[in-house]
Order: sequence, then structure tokens, then C-alpha cells
Amino acid sequence: MDKLSRNDLFSLEKYTEMRSEMRAQAMTHKQDRRLPIGPNLTLYFEDRLTIQYQIQEMLRIEKIFEAEGIEEELTAYNPLIPDGGNWKATMMIEFDDSAERARQLARMVNIENSVWLRINTCEPVRPVADEDLERTNQTKTSAVHFLRFELTDEMIDKLKNRAILSAGVDHEAYHYKVEQVPDNIRKALISDLD
Repeated sequence: MDKLSRNDLFSLEKYTEMRSEMRAQAMTHKQDRRLPIGPNLTLYFEDRLTIQYQIQEMLRIEKIFEAEGIEEELTAYNPLIPDGGNWKATMMIEFDDSAERARQLARMVNIENSVWLRINTCEPVRPVADEDLERTNQTKTSAVHFLRFELTDEMIDKLKNRAILSAGVDHEAYHYKVEQVPDNIRKALISDLD
């Protein structure tokens, strides 16, 4: 999947005009890229459109229009676009109550390394987590992590030939499994591998 460049982005003025249309498109697109694993953890699989929308929103919110600032945003977000042989996801741990969230994040240290995806009978794929900076310390983890799942050619071939995709988390404080990833999400993830 091609990375984004300044030429792919809209000016602040143009984006303001088309923002509601792009937002609606991005929200619809994201529905097929959202995978809850249990009640409090969700993987949001990124692609070129989700990242373009995120960058456009950041430029708008921060009123960035100079070339240097735009390049900084591209440098920060382009690594989240899949490379054709992997999936990249933002993992969110969500608890409505802030005190409960703090308690649970203290129990979930290193949960980012307990996430897995499996294609049929292949070995589970564990992610490379938080390549940009460490988000877990000895006393708590972050509510947000960035994950990269590297796939083998065999896994990709099996997936394209209708293999079942499952997912899960096997952390001592959070243990859930999705036996079969819904077909709409599976199809969206296969499109990242073309």
C-alpha cells in the first residue's frame, strides 16, 4: 500500500469544504476494520484511507498549513499504513469509569504482547508492538498501543483461499477469543494484502 505524500492531502480550505463527506466515508470504511476482542479491547486496523483521514483531522485541529508541519504529520502517521505483507492496528483498551480504567491498566501490563491473530492451523501471529515508543512500564500499560502483525506468504495464501481468521488475547488479566473474525472484516484485511 502506497504511503501518503503532501500531494495526497487537501488544503485546509478544501478539507473544510469536504470534511463532512470525508468523515462519513471514513466512518463507514472503519466499520469493516474494527474488531472487538472481549468487552474492553478493540483493534482498529489502519489503512491508507483511515490514516489520510487522521492526518487531515490533525492538520485541521492544529491549523497546520506549512510544508514542514505537514511533513512531520506524514512522518508520524505513514508508518501505520500496512506494507502489503502485514496488518497494522491501533489497539484501544476502553473502560468508561476512569478509576476502573486505572485499576485495569495496572493489571494489564504487557497486554500488547498477548494479542494474537491466527489463520486456520498456522501458528498464531503475535504483534510487534509500539515501535515508535514504549507505552508500558512496570506499574501500568497505556490505553492505546500500535501493533504490526507480520504474515508469511503461506498465511496470506491460506487467507485468500477462504481460511478462517481468529483473534484473541491471552493475558492473565484479560482473556478473550474471537473464534471467527466476521467476513466483512476479513475481506477488508485481505484487501490490505494486495
